[in-house]
Amino acid sequence: MNADVKEEPENRYCPRKSVLIRVHRGDEVFLPKIAIVAALEREIHPLVKNWQATAVQHEGRSFTFFESNYAVVVCGGIGSEAARRAAEAAIVKYSPEVIISAGIAGALVPELRVGETIFPARVIDAQDGSRHETAIKNASVANTPLGRTTVVSSAEITGIAQKQQLAKSYGAQAVDMESAAVARAAMTHNLRFIAVKSISDEHDFEMPEMSQFVRDGQFQEKRFALHVLLRPWLWLPVLRLARNTKIASENLCAWLRESALTHTIVVSSTGEGARASTSD
Repeated sequence: MNADVKEEPENRYCPRKSVLIRVHRGDEVFLPKIAIVAALEREIHPLVKNWQATAVQHEGRSFTFFESNYAVVVCGGIGSEAARRAAEAAIVKYSPEVIISAGIAGALVPELRVGETIFPARVIDAQDGSRHETAIKNASVANTPLGRTTVVSSAEITGIAQKQQLAKSYGAQAVDMESAAVARAAMTHNLRFIAVKSISDEHDFEMPEMSQFVRDGQFQEKRFALHVLLRPWLWLPVLRLARNTKIASENLCAWLRESALTHTIVVSSTGEGARASTSD
C-alpha cells in the first residue's frame, strides 16, 4: 500500500509505553499485517485523519478503508452484524495476520474511568454466552490490570441497569457491541485477535436512549440531534457523553498510533494460544 502517513504530535493522552507484541518464527521476528475494525469513524478519526482512504466493495456493500504502511482501518458500523461484515471484508481484501477490534466501551466497574484503555484477555458474546480468548496474554500488558479484563458484547446500547446485570452475569469489566463478532471472524479464519477499548461512559452513567437511532449499523445523527433539541433535560448528559467520547477516542488512538505506526502492536506467540479461540 502506498499511503501517505504524516507524523502527528503526541497529545496528553498518549501512553508512556506501547504494547509490545510480536510474532516469533524460529529465530526471526516478523511484523504481521494488521486490520483494525472499528464501529464509527469518529472513534478512530484522530488515528486515520491523514491516512489514505480507499473504497472497497464486498458482498454488495461499500466500505471505506483507511490505509497506512502498517495497518488498515475499516469502520463497519454499530453492532455485531456490521462488525462481522467489516471484519470479513478486511480479511478477504487485505489478508491480514492480525485483527484488532478497536473502539469505545462502557465501564461495568467503578475502577474504570473515562479515557482508560483496556486490552481484554477475553470477550464474551452476551447473545449466546460464547467466550473468545484474545492474544493479548502474550504481551507484557497482560500482566497489568489493563490486560486482565473481560469485555462483554451486548446487542443493545446499555444503561445502568443493564450494565449491572452484565457485570453480575459475566464478571466483565466493560461492555461494547462489536468485539465478539470480530473475534468470531478471526477465529473462523484462524487469525490472531486483539481487542483495544477505551472507556467513554462510566458504570454509573445513564446513557440517553439511542438504540432507536441506529439503522443498519449507522447512527442517525440528525434525527438524534432533533430528538435531543426538543428535550432540554437531555442536553447535559449528551454534552457530557460527547466530551467523554472525545477523550476516549483520543486515548484509544494514542495507543494505536504509537503501536500500529511503530510496528509494536502485533500479536506474538509460537503456539495456538495466540490465535482467536473460543470456549463454552
